[in-house]
Amino acid sequence: MNPFAPTASEPQTIQVALVEDDTSLRDATLQALGLEGAEVIPFADARAALGWLTADFPGVVVSDVRMPGIDGIAFFARLRAIDPDLPVILTTGHGDIAMAFEAMKNWAADFLTKPYSSASLIRAVRVAAARRTLALENRRLRDAAGRSAGAAIPGTSPAAMRLRSVIEGVAPSEIDVVLTGPAGTGKSHAAQLIHDLSPRSARRFVCVDAGVLAHGDAELLLFGRDPGAGLGNAGLSRTGLVERANGGTLFLDEIETADATLSARLLSLVEKRQVLPIGADRARRLNLRIIIARLTDDSAPGSASSPDPHWHRLGAVQVTLPALSDRREDIPEIFRLFVIRHARELGIPAPDIGEAQWRHVQSHDWPGNLHELSGFARAFVLGLSDIDAVATAIGGQRALHQIVADFERVVLEDGLRQSKGDIAQLQALLQTPRKTLYDKLAKHNLKPSDYRS
Repeated sequence: MNPFAPTASEPQTIQVALVEDDTSLRDATLQALGLEGAEVIPFADARAALGWLTADFPGVVVSDVRMPGIDGIAFFARLRAIDPDLPVILTTGHGDIAMAFEAMKNWAADFLTKPYSSASLIRAVRVAAARRTLALENRRLRDAAGRSAGAAIPGTSPAAMRLRSVIEGVAPSEIDVVLTGPAGTGKSHAAQLIHDLSPRSARRFVCVDAGVLAHGDAELLLFGRDPGAGLGNAGLSRTGLVERANGGTLFLDEIETADATLSARLLSLVEKRQVLPIGADRARRLNLRIIIARLTDDSAPGSASSPDPHWHRLGAVQVTLPALSDRREDIPEIFRLFVIRHARELGIPAPDIGEAQWRHVQSHDWPGNLHELSGFARAFVLGLSDIDAVATAIGGQRALHQIVADFERVVLEDGLRQSKGDIAQLQALLQTPRKTLYDKLAKHNLKPSDYRS
């Protein structure tokens, strides 16, 4: 089987820009990749490659590190300036651990020590090419959406128009943003939109959600570990999520879930724009735009009604996202869009929306806001037999919270059947953080193991 042959998700042959000053090794590598079906463009030095490569190059760069003139590390830095998403695989015959750390810290796609096998190189190229395809597709979708929030925030209500206007006004600036609003109103979507409409759109958007903030190794995940720390795994280094966002946007979602110690470190990050990895001697300066999301539910910890040091000391602009109850005239349009989106994701035709579904959509209060409406649309597209019963139950004798709970159980059960009890698949299907998913399964006494047969 040809590992570089086009597939449904990878319609074109993988292109590889090969930079190697050793003629024999360059010819041998070109032949090995060519035999596997890759289209290889060889260069004898980095300067020649820089004169040819552009930000829209659809492939992968493979470069030696030890080269005369511009070495591989300097070459990599120049490529990052051209396009930070361009995948670069660095090779060296010296096994320089410090150099490898520096390259991986700055987000090199891979680092191979000579002599490496053809299989190792092919595997690294395939992984990097898949990431490149995804990055270019996301870029294309952003360009297709245009420099406007109109397509991303549907609706004609005053609340929707006001939100579009605010986001379009805030996004082009470098000012930090605090997003507030009830749960499920689309704060993550708004944060991504602000990044996509900003001058940093070509840089990384890194999301830190409640699953990270509540994790037992939250500090390691966020701030990383210096190679000299000597903490477990033979002192292996790790670049934290915060540092990976350098040059781009860092989104701190559900920040109220962080404990007091982590909150203090995040506050220091917000104020100083510096990160101190575990075991490091000195802090590292970062160039970040920070977006923070907070709930305005008075019953939630760290709600807008309670003291919160983060956003008051951020010097940021606050954007409030409206609840669906404040933009009821937009609900039918949003529901149609959710139905179309989920049908496309599932690869099935979008079903006709019946009277029972419209009655439910227009009469329900949607306490879960966009998240709940999206879940209802997905269940409808999947053709769950209980949908009509859930829809027509509104106005009956049961309390609203019981109706919502029953519907949530139906969605979870259907997801468990589809994923055959696989939690990773269920998490991807329902687009829900793992911790939240486990909490909901426990709430409804659902056991994934019961669905694995």
